[in-house]
Amino acid sequence: MMHHAHKIVVLGAAESGIGAALLAQKLGFDVFVSDKKTINEGYKQSLVQHRIAFEENGHSMPKILAAHEVIISPGIPLQIPMVQQIKAADIPVISEIEFAYRHTKAHLIAITGSNGKSTTATLTYELLKAGGLDVALAGNIGKSFAATLAERDHDYFVLEISSFQLDSMFKFKADVAILLNITPDHLDRYNYQFDAYAQSKMRIGMNQTSSDVFIYNADDIEITNRINKLNTPARLLPFSQNQELQNEGAYRLNQELIFKINNDNFTMNIEKLALQGRHNAYNTMAGGIAAKLQEIRKESIKNCLSDFQGIAHRLEKIADVRGVSFINDSKATNVNSTWYALESMSKPVVLILGGQDKGNDYSSLIELAREKVKAIVCLGIDNRKIFENFNGVVPTIIETMTASEAVQSAFYLASPGDVVLLSPACASFDLFESYEDRGNRFRRAVQDL
Repeated sequence: MMHHAHKIVVLGAAESGIGAALLAQKLGFDVFVSDKKTINEGYKQSLVQHRIAFEENGHSMPKILAAHEVIISPGIPLQIPMVQQIKAADIPVISEIEFAYRHTKAHLIAITGSNGKSTTATLTYELLKAGGLDVALAGNIGKSFAATLAERDHDYFVLEISSFQLDSMFKFKADVAILLNITPDHLDRYNYQFDAYAQSKMRIGMNQTSSDVFIYNADDIEITNRINKLNTPARLLPFSQNQELQNEGAYRLNQELIFKINNDNFTMNIEKLALQGRHNAYNTMAGGIAAKLQEIRKESIKNCLSDFQGIAHRLEKIADVRGVSFINDSKATNVNSTWYALESMSKPVVLILGGQDKGNDYSSLIELAREKVKAIVCLGIDNRKIFENFNGVVPTIIETMTASEAVQSAFYLASPGDVVLLSPACASFDLFESYEDRGNRFRRAVQDL
């Protein structure tokens, strides 16, 4: 399949962009990669090794405007002048997921939501793998869809998909779409309009037909309001903890999760689940429905749900030091994630909070903070909003600038029996490279105590 005449420009040379470039090159396209910053060494090696042309520390517009198609990395806002200029030249701008979609024969399970995407995607992948299926996990988690596909196609892909990726997807269609929740996040990318962000999340179900399935959280008012207007031909499978479902789906009744799919029911005791906490019951129901749709045996599903290890940087227990537990929830990059983390704590908390604000509204945390948090350790450059919201609610608030300073201060403020919880509610880019980098530095600092 040689497409030499077809020029593809990839904007952004991180995981998504490099994956797109590798796949495009393998398919015989003429590929050029452009990044406005310095490209990470490992990614650069990959480009050099595959003889893919690239530039860094700036964009050459004439080269970009000579493209037949532009693949944009999710980190680049669509509103910026350069992207507007490309669109004005009638050059299609698509996401790497959209590009990879054209070149796979796999059955696709696509997952989005403001919170719980990575946990649900990882759990769904593990459930399918335990059921003996040829499945890969990709997208906004680990390796990109395109990079995984460039190695080989699979029978199944479980894809974690962010709203930024959805914004540049058009023909993509999931065989199974999962929408976990919609709460304010990344509003800085949507002109602070919640509705625009919510509409972007609803795109997970785009192009679905009557042979496809849309799994959604029936307790989320934003989703239910929009699902009724969606008029999708897809089969709708809700999950809920607030209501007993008459038809198909999954729901919670007291201490049991009840799954009703294809006239086949099974139940799972909440206490037997590896993932604890109310938010995880939602993730478990979504993953369980997706697995049951693929005809995976109930025993296999139940075993996997009780053995699942969880994911790094999401409520990950690091260590106990002199009676103080340290928990790494660095992946909590929005207020709602931190709310879930605090809600699941049963001991007094010293909370490490802060970072790059995305238009955060902390008001939903105030009651929980008053009840559970004895001190806040800020880990960020600008902490004004944290002081404004929690002054008088939490007795002690201090500022720190490094992970080790934050850990030492938190340890000093904690007593035996307390929890030190890193759950920042913010992006990490003011002081760290990523939420993983922040979590890893936190872990090292705890180990150094």
